[in-house]
Amino acid sequence: MDLNINFKEKFEDRHIAPDGKDAAEMLKVIGVDSIDELIAQTLPEKIGLKNSLNLPDPKSEFDYLNNLKQVASKNKVFKSYIGQGYYDVIVPGVIQRNILENPGWYTQYTPYQAEIAQGRLQALLNFQTMVIDLTGMEIANASLLDEGTAAAEAMFMQYSLRKNSQADTFFVSEKLFPQTIDILKTRSVPYGIKLLIGNHETVELGENMFGAIVQYPAGDGSVYDYQDFASAAHEKGIKLTVVADLLSLSILTPPGEWGADIVVGNSQRFGVPMGFGGPHAAFFATKEEYKRSMPGRIIGVTIDSAGDYALRMALQTREQHIRRDKATSNICTAQALLAIMASMYAVYHGPKGIKAIAERTHGLAVLLSDALKKLGYEQLNTAYFDTVKVDLGELCKSVHAEAIDNELNFHYSGNTITISLDETTSVNEVKEIVRVFAKVKAKKLADIDFDGLLSTIATSIPQQLIRRSEYLSHPLFNTHHSEHEMLRYIKSLEAKDLSLCHSMIALGSCTMKLNATTEMIPVTWPEFSKMHPFAPVDQTGGYMQLFSELNDWLSEITGFAAMSLQPNAGAQGEYAGLMVIRAYHEDMGNGHRNIALIPASAHGTNPASAAMAGMKIVVVKCDEKGNIDVDDLKIKAEEHKDDLSCLMVTYPSTHGVYEESIIEVCEIIHQNGGQVYMDGANMNAQVGLTSPATIGADVCHLNLHKTFCIPHGGGGPGMGPIGVAKHLVSYLPGHSVVDINQGKSIHAVSSAPWGSASILVISHAYIAMMGAEGLTNATKYAILNANYIKSRLENHYPVLYAGAKGRCAHEMILDCRSFKALGIEVADIAKRLMDYGFHAPTVSFPVAGTLMVEPTESEPKHELDRFCDAMISIRKEIGKIEAGEMDKASNPLKNAPHTARLVTANDWDKPYTREQAAFPLPYVHEFKFWPSVGRVNDTYGDRTLICACPPLEAYMEEEIV
Repeated sequence: MDLNINFKEKFEDRHIAPDGKDAAEMLKVIGVDSIDELIAQTLPEKIGLKNSLNLPDPKSEFDYLNNLKQVASKNKVFKSYIGQGYYDVIVPGVIQRNILENPGWYTQYTPYQAEIAQGRLQALLNFQTMVIDLTGMEIANASLLDEGTAAAEAMFMQYSLRKNSQADTFFVSEKLFPQTIDILKTRSVPYGIKLLIGNHETVELGENMFGAIVQYPAGDGSVYDYQDFASAAHEKGIKLTVVADLLSLSILTPPGEWGADIVVGNSQRFGVPMGFGGPHAAFFATKEEYKRSMPGRIIGVTIDSAGDYALRMALQTREQHIRRDKATSNICTAQALLAIMASMYAVYHGPKGIKAIAERTHGLAVLLSDALKKLGYEQLNTAYFDTVKVDLGELCKSVHAEAIDNELNFHYSGNTITISLDETTSVNEVKEIVRVFAKVKAKKLADIDFDGLLSTIATSIPQQLIRRSEYLSHPLFNTHHSEHEMLRYIKSLEAKDLSLCHSMIALGSCTMKLNATTEMIPVTWPEFSKMHPFAPVDQTGGYMQLFSELNDWLSEITGFAAMSLQPNAGAQGEYAGLMVIRAYHEDMGNGHRNIALIPASAHGTNPASAAMAGMKIVVVKCDEKGNIDVDDLKIKAEEHKDDLSCLMVTYPSTHGVYEESIIEVCEIIHQNGGQVYMDGANMNAQVGLTSPATIGADVCHLNLHKTFCIPHGGGGPGMGPIGVAKHLVSYLPGHSVVDINQGKSIHAVSSAPWGSASILVISHAYIAMMGAEGLTNATKYAILNANYIKSRLENHYPVLYAGAKGRCAHEMILDCRSFKALGIEVADIAKRLMDYGFHAPTVSFPVAGTLMVEPTESEPKHELDRFCDAMISIRKEIGKIEAGEMDKASNPLKNAPHTARLVTANDWDKPYTREQAAFPLPYVHEFKFWPSVGRVNDTYGDRTLICACPPLEAYMEEEIV
């Protein structure tokens, strides 16, 4: 026996599921001899890459983690007291292990199919309830991207609600965190909003103002009583947004009780690691009367087909999928996974625990302040929660040097510093801080009577600002405080949700592929998770190396000159890219260029993002094959050539086709003075075969949560970095706190300089372990898997579009519109798939009445066959309705999904068997995923909107009445 000592395991073989035997069988069904022959029939020859990608040799999983440990060690994890919106936390182990590190939670899709997402929907409803209670507001959404963008969304909501159309000024307290002001500057420009940045105590509120925003506690830590300011603003018809610290609201009077119209902030300190800036779930709360103007997703209570309690995403007609450029925002992903973590933190600790953490944090801040005063330092904040502010004068440099020597980070501004404490701070750590200050004055810690200070410690918060009202009073937040109870609660919700742990999720445009464990492991390493985003750059060497490598690799993959890693969602990337184009035109003296051409088939975020960037949308027709109508494009590009800003295009198209005309399309735009913005939603069909730059694009955002393996997290986190051609590099987003500016940079689009930095390690791992050949093969096998499904299903369902040689790209559209004559809607097929153990493909996008299917390269042949068998079986069921063998009103599709309660009930009145309902194919017997509720009633839920946890008994009694 020969021994092969040079064998090295390839990660590619773990990521790409079909093996050689499976591939051969699939190719035979498709009718080609090789994958390369299939690719040649699919990809237009003129857009193919001439050379393979120039990337480092792939690493094994073992080698990658060992190497990354060395990289991570270059991050110096000092004790952070920087604050400024980011705080160290204690992540409860039961939450870290069973949610953050659990694929049963992080591989779920956005809960559009509510019947198989009830667990996650409940957790998000808990989040909304938590936010409503703590802020004192009436309604909250299920999270936004970060605190700064939440503030920007509030500004726009106030602007859109203004009654005086001439009011164009927004007052911004100078004591907001600088990164928030930075984003407000970005978002205000396209709408012509004037920002008045100043002191809320001295500003003159005028009729030209439509809104105002303050921070509570303020950015320097001081706690102000804003009640008089709120009253003065309301007298002038000015709405007030408050950026609030969620933990502080357990002991401070909530903004809803003293006049806020909108309250936003970050839930990061509710058990979510800093992660060098993210991901973190922002919150947005407002008054009930503004519910239809509120951005982001809202989870609401409704009933199912049996009249039982159920949840779903409410008021979806507000969203960009429906309203497009008239939407309340362009948000497509939120921060569901992190919102769930924050909600579970509140469930685990309860109101008493949350208050205890807040009081301890505040008490330690008071102890620190008193100790520093004993040393002769001037503490400037009279009222504060967790942050003390010290004027050091000429001692500032000495304190800074001594702090660094003791691995302590404070926030410095001139000769003034702020020190922000958090739930991880102890009395001994307060003493360590005081020791630094004592040494600078040649004193000793022993000079301070800490026992005496502890015995006389008293709050700095004025009596009128101390919270009196209850919060988190729902039984849910007062039950699960032992780890055993918490574990069972988390698992009970997880069991109600279908994820990639159960079956493939073949969502077109969404790319639900393998999120490998090795890619996920480093996310919770302290070297990455405990880093503050504003830590000194000489402490962040590991992150800087990771960003540099990821920038180089993504630039090579896209063909662009440089990337910005800042946008923390795909739609955020769209917006950033369009703002870069806008800045370029203005710099070239063409600020009047504001027309965006957008194909009729585009995803709703495209027109919504263009509108946010101040552009006027002109829709370009698609031909009968679903491609961009080149003649119509020419006409409109020439008609608007003097004002043309850009074309927004997705490639392969939203219809799942490599359009042959794409190079001509890009040339038409360039000839008429515009730029080409490429939506990177379908990059999974480009990597290694072609690239945005090769095709002719100038900007492209990448959905790292699609093509590059960051998991969807049940509706977020996502990442949407943008790549740009050389002439646009200098306009990439900058930042007001960390200098990443390119000279002509637009203002920040996200709160943190590198967005949700901690999850960038996932994409870094994926590329490093796949290598050039592996990435290219991933694209090829994605195309193989899609065309295999197409070949198996096209005799049962019409495939709506295909390329010049009859092939689809990585996804296809199944036409279900003809079934409408039988009373069968595409939604019925989607719900029936649940009975077969599958999440539905994308429903009614980009064409109403269709299903868009994308299998990804990570699914094996037997899983593809299971899905195809289910779809064929459903088609046969439709055939029985067609033949009159099944009732049109009561059949397995119209009654789907079938719950365990329904199937096992004593009474069964359906004109088909229980087995047909629940076990329609033999494989379902082997593993049955039961939907936890029957079909959800969306209309009822919107009519009787409830967006917080109702007492279940009271709710059910109301239904009975």
